[in-house]
Amino acid sequence: MLRLCCTRRMSNTHFFEEKTELERKLGLTETLSIVVNRIIGSGIFRTPAPIMLITASVSIFYGVWILGGIATILGALCYAELVSMMPRAGGPYVFLKAAYPPVVTFLRGWAMFFVSETGAIAAVALFFSETMLSAIAPQTSKYLVALAAISLVFLLTCANSFGIKLSGVLQNLFSFLKISVLVAIVAISFSSGLQQENFTDPVDNPWTWGGLISIFTAMRYGFFAYSGWEGATYVAEEVKNARKNLPLSLFLGIGFVMLLYLLINTAYVNLLGPIAMANSKVVAIDSMQVAIGSIGAILVSAAIMISTFGNVNTQILVKSRTWYAMARDGLFFKSLATIHPTYKTPNYSLFAQAIWGTVLILFSTTAESAYEAVIDFFSFTSSIFNVLTFASVFVLRQKYPDVSRPYKTWGYPVTLIIVLLIQIAFMLTTLYTAFIPSLLGIGLTLTGLIYYRYFVSAEAKTDKH
Repeated sequence: MLRLCCTRRMSNTHFFEEKTELERKLGLTETLSIVVNRIIGSGIFRTPAPIMLITASVSIFYGVWILGGIATILGALCYAELVSMMPRAGGPYVFLKAAYPPVVTFLRGWAMFFVSETGAIAAVALFFSETMLSAIAPQTSKYLVALAAISLVFLLTCANSFGIKLSGVLQNLFSFLKISVLVAIVAISFSSGLQQENFTDPVDNPWTWGGLISIFTAMRYGFFAYSGWEGATYVAEEVKNARKNLPLSLFLGIGFVMLLYLLINTAYVNLLGPIAMANSKVVAIDSMQVAIGSIGAILVSAAIMISTFGNVNTQILVKSRTWYAMARDGLFFKSLATIHPTYKTPNYSLFAQAIWGTVLILFSTTAESAYEAVIDFFSFTSSIFNVLTFASVFVLRQKYPDVSRPYKTWGYPVTLIIVLLIQIAFMLTTLYTAFIPSLLGIGLTLTGLIYYRYFVSAEAKTDKH
């Protein structure tokens, strides 16, 4: 086992300084592209189907997407305050580190690496490979799908190891391509008019107590589709004028994606209707099949591959900075804090991430539906740390009241309370409706306590002496 680096004794000002060993080469355009690229991945092409299946209602279906978008925007208001005062690599890990005891920060980083963040990379890579291989052959071995997903992860890991400037160019390219494709889907779907009958609820009076529960049950797929909006905060040390550009990129990116998602989902409903949507495996492909035939299915398959390819690329770029930040702080393997002397990228962190992503992809082959299984696995664990991250706005206002906050959360504390209530309701519903996968995610997270007890805290004690 690699020797851990010593825990550093850092002054309070460390959290808030802008000095970095990384290179600040990402402007507002690249940062905005990261936000859009990180959000728009596989979710909007696939999750509308399970959301419609769970809600069994057009109106409640829209309720999931609207509530998810509102919760995301409110969450961004909180993150804007945090990242403007702490423009450091690592995103939520940095905010938790400033707000809570080291063990909480460590467990969040541990869960991000072993459960949630690499799990999200695995899920989108699997969807890419499923789409690619199904275009070649209708029936494809799940092991071949896994092999293609693993190959994608390592290909993009290698691409991201050659410098942040190249990564920024890729973000801009994929953002443009995927937005163009989604706008084309909307345009095609309404080219033959509005199918009003498809917007009729298949059940009478869907807004019952059970209907409300279904919103939060389906929210794990809705939140997954919106997930990644905080991605630009992971590369805060590589953004020019980070205190201004990062909050601005969050608001512009999330607002744009929410509007686009509502248009896309309206296109799906218009073409398929609620029943066909609920039974669809890949709703985007099926809707274009209805609109313009087999050529539409081929075009959307290509669009999905472009979108998911770009999304995996973005995830690999931004998330590797967390493992780098953890190692730099003495909470992970020392080698992961190494910066490449020429490209100034955390390449050891990048490849460690790829290796564990491979493990999760292989593990997913044991499930009937690998994509949904991975989402169920990490949703509950992610929600716990999301609650803690949002709550850190309050904690840090008490802990560091005099620190400069270029942006302050609008509507505080009401905004923060609403965000926390939504997240807690989602967390409890997810635990109830996906109990076993949730326990697996929590169990893997708690193994970090053993590691922390025998390696991190022991190293810290040695350092004190």
